[in-house]
Amino acid sequence: MQSASHITFNSPDTFVDTSEDAAVRLSDVLTTSEAAPFMERSDSRAALMTGLNLLLIAGAFALPALWLNPLTLILSLLLLGGRQLGMSVINHDCAHGVFFRTRWLNDFVGHWLAGGLINTSLYAYRTYHLKHHRFAGTEQDPDLGLASKYPATKASLQRKFTRDLTGQTGFKAVLAQAKTFTLKRNAPFIISHAILITSLWTAGIAWTYLLWWIAYVGVFQGIVRLRFMSEHGVAIDRLGLDARENTSTTLLTWWERLFIGPNYVNFHLEHHLSAAVPCYRLAGLHKLLNQRGFFDKHACISNSYREVFKKALKPDEPGMAAAG
Repeated sequence: MQSASHITFNSPDTFVDTSEDAAVRLSDVLTTSEAAPFMERSDSRAALMTGLNLLLIAGAFALPALWLNPLTLILSLLLLGGRQLGMSVINHDCAHGVFFRTRWLNDFVGHWLAGGLINTSLYAYRTYHLKHHRFAGTEQDPDLGLASKYPATKASLQRKFTRDLTGQTGFKAVLAQAKTFTLKRNAPFIISHAILITSLWTAGIAWTYLLWWIAYVGVFQGIVRLRFMSEHGVAIDRLGLDARENTSTTLLTWWERLFIGPNYVNFHLEHHLSAAVPCYRLAGLHKLLNQRGFFDKHACISNSYREVFKKALKPDEPGMAAAG
């Protein structure tokens, strides 16, 4: 079996790839001085990104409240689903300890704000996600089972996204969360949603809180599936140690970034190359790596989510039903 790339904590709140076994490391491409600016954490950049996500969430609630019609309801649900993923990305970067420069802000925002809104414990997620980075490219990767579902037949993909967008997947997820719900375990969720409900009630639009849950059980689940497909589902070799083989990056248009791929989540290959790079610096890292020809001769870049769908498709096998 191939050796896994190792992720170790270089401080109590940060872990980075220090593997000697990984096929390609950031240090193989950039010098220490070249890589250093991309690893610089910024409280102001993190606060600005968090604030922008919260403003978009507020706008998503206000839109149908001000102009109630089918179009504004659809836009609201799309914005909320996308920003729920935005909160997930913030939770993820805080779990890596690289979002805020100030250590306690990483834990507070990641656990109590972003994690609270999407009901994801920073600490539980950090433990799980560490294993994903440590064992990426091997059979020990805990996400390998999800990635192995792709490519899939058109019928299979249609069933998957139908379950997601009609709320079947999300409803099961909410039930699973409810079974383990306790006041202590879910305190961030209780507090953050109490603040959210109070804010909406004070603004006289308490009814819009229902939109959060409609987006969560439907839109968000479909976006999460598409995100995972684009990151590891269409990778050319999930058991290759080179990040260009087991991970992919997707280049997005402005509207894809707004509704589907927030907070630079689409630069996933760059993130796997070095987990020490905050999400708000991944685009710059991608640009430099591209200039250096790092991605040349590797089919690791998709130019849109539409292209991701094409890569995730495989022909139907004659006489056989596609697996769900």
